[in-house]
Parts: sequence; C-alpha cells; structure tokens
Amino acid sequence: MAKAAVSAKPDTVLVGAMDLELARAMRSLGTEATGSKNPQPKPYFISYAVSDSEGVSMNAQFGAITSSNASHRRTADVQVRLGSPEQDNTHGDHRASALTSMPLPLGDDREAIARSLWFATNRGYGRALDSYLKVKTEQQVRAKEEDASADFSVEKPATELLPAAPRVQLEKAAWEARIREISGVFKQFPDIFYNTVGLQASSETDYFVSSEGAKVATPSHVARLVVVGRTRAADGMDLFRVETFEADELGHLPPQKELMEKTLAMAKNLEALREAPVTEPFNGPAILSGRASAVFFHEVLGHRLEGQRQRGDEEGQTFTKLLNKPILPSFLSVADDPTVTTFHGTPLSGHYSFDDEGQPARKVDLIKDGVLETFLMSRLPIASFQTSNGHGRAEVGHMPTGRQGNLIVTSSKTVSDAELREMLKAEAKAQNKPYGLYFEDISSGFAVTTRRSPQAFSVVPLVVYRVYVDGRPDELVRGVSIVGTPQEALSRILATDDKQDVFNGICGAESGSIPVSAVAPAMLMSKIETQRQAQGTARPPIVPPPSDRMIAKGGH
Repeated sequence: MAKAAVSAKPDTVLVGAMDLELARAMRSLGTEATGSKNPQPKPYFISYAVSDSEGVSMNAQFGAITSSNASHRRTADVQVRLGSPEQDNTHGDHRASALTSMPLPLGDDREAIARSLWFATNRGYGRALDSYLKVKTEQQVRAKEEDASADFSVEKPATELLPAAPRVQLEKAAWEARIREISGVFKQFPDIFYNTVGLQASSETDYFVSSEGAKVATPSHVARLVVVGRTRAADGMDLFRVETFEADELGHLPPQKELMEKTLAMAKNLEALREAPVTEPFNGPAILSGRASAVFFHEVLGHRLEGQRQRGDEEGQTFTKLLNKPILPSFLSVADDPTVTTFHGTPLSGHYSFDDEGQPARKVDLIKDGVLETFLMSRLPIASFQTSNGHGRAEVGHMPTGRQGNLIVTSSKTVSDAELREMLKAEAKAQNKPYGLYFEDISSGFAVTTRRSPQAFSVVPLVVYRVYVDGRPDELVRGVSIVGTPQEALSRILATDDKQDVFNGICGAESGSIPVSAVAPAMLMSKIETQRQAQGTARPPIVPPPSDRMIAKGGH
C-alpha cells in the first residue's frame, strides 16, 4: 500500500551552493588582514547543515480523520566560530551563539539558495562576534574553571555523499481507512474520553559541509504509527496508554490485524486500570520488563553519560570522577551503537550513519563488566576525552551535544522469565514484604542532572502489578511513579532475564528532540522506591458519550 520512489543522486545544486557560499564567507568575513583601525576576527570555522525533509501525517479519532497533511521543509543551520578551538564564542553559557537557522528555498534555484545562506551567515557572524567579546570579558573576571578543556575538538573531516532519500509515496485513501478503523476501536469503551491514532512517514536527506573540508549527505526514512488512549478514574486520576509501531518504511509497519489486536488490548487495559486500586508508596523488590528496563537505563544512566554533562559549573557530574570504576554490577555491560539498524527484526530509531557534526557514527563501549570506560562525545571536549566519538546530535535549530543513539544493555547473569519471577517472590519474602512489584510498561520520565538540584530521577509506569508471595493472582494497581537516585538504584540490580526488548521513542534535551532506542533485558532489583502520582481533581465526564442510536435519532 506504500512504495518509495527510486533513490536519486544527492542534490548537487544545493551542495554546490553550500560549498561556494561557505568558501566566500571564510574569505570575506572579518577584517584582521585588511589593516582596518577596528579589526574584527575572521571565523576559524563555519559549517552549513541542511535538513531537506518531506513527510506525510494523518490523525484519526473515534473512527474519523481529524487531519491529513503533507509537508516539505528545507532548513539550514549555519554555525560560525570565532577565536580558536581552545576558546571561542561558544564558551561556557554561550554555546548557542554559534548557531543561526533559516528556511531555504525548496527548489534548485542556486542563486536563491546562496542568498539565503549569505544572509544567515552574516547574521550568524554578528551573533558570534557579540558573544566572543562577552566571553573574553568574562574570562578576565571569573574564577578558574573546573574543566579548562577546549571549546571545539580537532577532527578529521569526512566526505561521503550518499544517495538522497526516496520520496514518500502514500496511498492516502487506504491508510486513512486503516487509521479510521483502528481509532474506531475506542468507540466500544464509553469511559475512554480521548484517543488518537497518528501516522507519520518522513523521508529526509541531511547535508553537511564545513570549512575543514567535510562534505556529507545522508538519507533517512521512517514510518511511525502511534496509538494513544486516555481515561479518568472515579477519584480523578488521569490514566493513559501509548502504543508505538515503527518501521523503516510504511510497507513494513505491522499488518492491520496485529494493530487492531494491540489497540483492543490497550483499551481493555485502560478500562481495567480505572477500577484498579491505588498502590501505596513502596520500597522493596521489583521486576522491570525488558521495555521498562530499557526506558529506565535511558533515563537513569544514559543521560548522565553524555559528554557535556561532565563539564560546566552547573552540572551535577554524577559519574565524571568514576571513570575506570564500577558503576553497575559486574554482569552488566552497556554500549551505544547507532550503526545498528535493527535488533532481532525490530527497527531501531536511534540509527544514523553520520552525526549532526559530520562525524561517522560508531559503537561506543560505555560500560564493560560494570566498569565505566567512556562517555558519549560530541566535538565539545572534556578533561578526560578530547575528541568526538560520533554522538554529536541535535534537532534542526539546536547546537549538537553528546546524545544517546541506540543504547544496548547486555547481561552475563541471566535466567528465564519464570525463574526471575520466583526470585522476585523469594526476595520479597526475605524482606518481609507481602508482594513485589512487576512493571510491565513505563512511559518516559525525566532525569535531573544539574548541580543545583538533587541528582534524582522519576519515571512514570503505565502498567504495574503486585506479585504476591502467597500465590494469590497478580493484582493490577495504579497511581505509582518510580523515584530515586541513580547510583543507588543501579547498584540494586540482582539479575536479568535471558532476552532483550526494544524501546523506540523521541528524547528531548537541550539539543532538541531526537529519535532514540534502548535495548535491555528484564531485570530484578532488590529495592525500588515508588511514590504516589498526583491524584487529580477533575471528575470523569458527567454525561455518557452519545451512542450510535442517539445520533441516528438526532439526539433524542
């Protein structure tokens, strides 16, 4: 029902305009060499990163289409650096001063593209100059910095122009019928007051050229279908579930039968959650399913291993001083490998060939046998690592920073699901607890990494069960969130099961929202701390939803 057009060559008009305008800017900007009475510094680095993306999106609710759109965007991120790699206009809190973003013409009009790049570059130079003067002034009055690393690393420029991404071709009527059918499932459930089924398919080619000689074009394409349902318990607690299906193209999304079955199961679970008891705060043993474990590692560990969090007066630097020391049990290892496209047949959202600074993606072994070995590095150096490892990532309009791609957790201490469950019961019994908790699904959470706040995390479970030690059936509960501090939480892992699961999602941080994946096995923790979620005060809808019969009779 969907097919892609044949891949085209990279846009040579676009790349040519980028090349020529960048070279002209490097020659022309600044007056240091002209003998001017008020010389201005020449840039030591300029780069153009252009995102050329086409996409389609459509949404349905309760069996009807609410939106259906197509888009084509071409945006340039112009980066201008003044000074030297040791200290430039991005120093300290001024990192964003290097970046200027501007829409580019969509067609192959070389003159129009060049004029837009010229204007963005001149604006960017002005911002960079203003910031560079502030940096030099601030350095004269501030105390010595903890990490005096350079502001920009020296890297070998990459040159690889891959074929442009094929255009998205969508059979609109067929897909609208599919998402109408999926969203229509919720009409059977009067207590689910909100739902949406969203389909997005995009085809993007990213171009990067720099004054160092880098010249890269990389294609990407993704199809994603997201199903969301919301309800509200009688006591005012809001409850929601999300199912995300992702593939490298529309034709590889799951068949309709599977999508319908999973949507129906989600709706039934939401109805059950409305009647489930609210759990009390808990501090005891728990199992996180593979998907829940993946989210946990992404939030609790992954963000704290991003390179820029190891320098700066405001960062908490949870693991900065723990290099070559154990931070996980010895049976666990963690890598980030954006070069992997799939895991056991499941596409990974965090895959890319080159990062957003034109550096080749590469696998990074972060933790081996529990011991911390390195961090996720962009071209912002830190005291212990001076070069990039291909993890400088950003959403369009943001400065790249060290970010996760495909975070992959492996274990050498594995048992079956059944054995892990028995270990949970035994651990609860040993702690004189009537039950342990099983977290089946977790929504995204947040991790606090700044120094002025407690180094804590919080993640919101969506589906939680009490697993009783006396053999009673598992009991669905609601209203719980997981809280804690990372070093203690990570030290409580006792064992994992023998298979890994995948979480695909969109992660937001200072460099914007980017696609990420995490892969992890289910894990047993000796203690996990939970607290009650906010209760909410709004009542469920007072009037029941209209029935088909009422609508047919005009509301009577």
